[in-house]
Amino acid sequence: MSAGVPLQAGIGLSGSIARFLNGFGIPDAAASLLGQALAFLIVFAVVFVVGRSLLLPIANRMMDSRGLDTHAQQPLRRLLVVVVGFVGITAAFGAAGYPNFLQSLATIAAAATLAIGFALQDVLKNFVAGIFIYTDKPFKIGDWIQWDGNSGIVEDISFRVSRVRTFDNELLTVPNSALTDGVIKNPVAKDKLRLQVPFGIGYDDDVEQATEIIIEEAEAREDILEDPAPSVRLTELGDSSVTLTSRIWIDDPNRSDFVKTRGEYVTTVKRRFDEEGIDIPYPNRALSGELTVGGLEEVSPADD
Repeated sequence: MSAGVPLQAGIGLSGSIARFLNGFGIPDAAASLLGQALAFLIVFAVVFVVGRSLLLPIANRMMDSRGLDTHAQQPLRRLLVVVVGFVGITAAFGAAGYPNFLQSLATIAAAATLAIGFALQDVLKNFVAGIFIYTDKPFKIGDWIQWDGNSGIVEDISFRVSRVRTFDNELLTVPNSALTDGVIKNPVAKDKLRLQVPFGIGYDDDVEQATEIIIEEAEAREDILEDPAPSVRLTELGDSSVTLTSRIWIDDPNRSDFVKTRGEYVTTVKRRFDEEGIDIPYPNRALSGELTVGGLEEVSPADD
């Protein structure tokens, strides 16, 4: 056995394996390389398998306790597996007898992380925003959301982007940072939603009678809640109409319920207004003045 190899092979798990193989007559150099390779594979496999077996159940229980949806749990599991794999590789290199390699790898990784961080600022920003969406849960798949003049149903949430289907059947791929930096309205986040429906009547019409009609038609609908009760407020004296705003509540709201309830409610109120002779005025303008035409004296009558 040479003087250099035993010193290298005599340290750690790789050295123990090398000495074991050397006892079967395998040359020192080959035993050393095989010892390092086997030590790397054994330690990586043990750390990876044990880490996954212990950490994944714990992570699953923590995510279930926080009420994370299934679509949100899957990416977090993948991220945990990647972390366990990185720890396994680090431990495997140490067991194989390459501590200097680990130091060099750490230096390279730090420099690469800095460079990638500058180059992928937007990607990292969206990634962090995706984590906040998973943890804060401002919306979930199937919710109807509104932001920056856009609205639609959330179809998918990933770490970088979210996909929203508009009501014109357009698919919007939205960077997650756009959904966390601004204000998001989620009308279906709670089990009730209040709708405000304005009705305009003429200045000569009876406000009390119109108010009674609006409330009666709301109370006659099963999809409008009795508690909180419908209410009507006079909210504006416009140029050509008096605006009465109806406030009604619906249960378990979604976009289809919102549109259907509002449309049918407005239709029934309009029908009652017509029956009771209450006008819904439209803007009009009265023009007054005089028109002067000059130069008529210069026009000569045509010859017969």
